[in-house]
Amino acid sequence: MSNREKYDNVFMETFGIKAEDLNENLQYQSISAWDSVGHMALVAALEETFDIMLEMDDVVDFGSYETGINTLAKYGVTF
Repeated sequence: MSNREKYDNVFMETFGIKAEDLNENLQYQSISAWDSVGHMALVAALEETFDIMLEMDDVVDFGSYETGINTLAKYGVTF
């Protein structure tokens, strides 16, 4: 499984959404599941999946599906 597939699966499993919902419009609080609790669940799942530990600034700045890709790149995750 590619890193992109892993990334997408984390979003779909955490938020209970479909692959077609993964786009530039998917942002923090754009869906009811992506609230503050959902955000922390997403972060925890990504950290576990990619065996990384996000810095607090990156957790706060992780505001959309698209920006998450750039954030994970800082930790050596390639897409």
